[in-house]
Amino acid sequence: MALHMTWMFAFGLLGNLISCLVCLAPMPTFYQICQKKTSEGFQSIPYVIALFSAMLWLFYAIFNEDAILLITINSFAFFMEFGYIAVYLFYATKKDKLLTFKLLLFNIFGFGLICVLTLFLTQGQKRVHVLGWICMLFSLCVFVAPLFIVGKVIRTKSVEFMPFSLSFFLTLSAVMWFFYGYLKKDQFVAVPNILGFLFGIIQMLLYVIYRNPKKTVVVEPKLQELPEHIVDIKKLGAAIWSEINVVVPQLNDCGKEIFEDPSAKEPAMNATNKI
Repeated sequence: MALHMTWMFAFGLLGNLISCLVCLAPMPTFYQICQKKTSEGFQSIPYVIALFSAMLWLFYAIFNEDAILLITINSFAFFMEFGYIAVYLFYATKKDKLLTFKLLLFNIFGFGLICVLTLFLTQGQKRVHVLGWICMLFSLCVFVAPLFIVGKVIRTKSVEFMPFSLSFFLTLSAVMWFFYGYLKKDQFVAVPNILGFLFGIIQMLLYVIYRNPKKTVVVEPKLQELPEHIVDIKKLGAAIWSEINVVVPQLNDCGKEIFEDPSAKEPAMNATNKI
């Protein structure tokens, strides 16, 4: 029994540490937002969903027995996601702020409704089971969300929006929390992480397949390879000008115009010079 509890605590502790790393993963993104002083191009939806998930699991852990490790990680996640959303709102456009506030109001209303219904309509172990089912179903929906990223990777054949490190740590986190839930006999923690593990493996396999996309090489012609297409305008102009015969009209004794061809004059002039 003591060994069983030790392993459970070890997996829970590792799950806490890895999940903390996952929570810190968006830090470079928000550093970039602070540098540019704009959150344009980024969305607040993932952080609002993560905040709601942390709130639900915290509420579940409060009524569950020996769930201190769930309380610690979800408390950390709650404050981190709250901080991310605050920074996002500070630099967001008016349109993005409005959308984020609507999502936060939905969070507050949804969480408040769950609290009221479970506190007044359930009690004891039944309350824990109801909250567990709610948390599990929501977690399954969250784990299905990466399917959109998977579809985008397959369509574009690019892993630009699916970093390997994040997929790896999410998969490792799912493994730790699965064993924690299994050893604790908490199906509501174990079951969602089976799906999380499978999706993590799929993401890493796709990363291996599409990490080196094929690039089309375009060969541009060099100037030195096309000498016959280079035209000397100066020589061309002289050649054209030499072909032009200027005809000068002259008057004869009767006052009529006579056109003389200079090219016809040249043989006569040459003959005169020889005499």
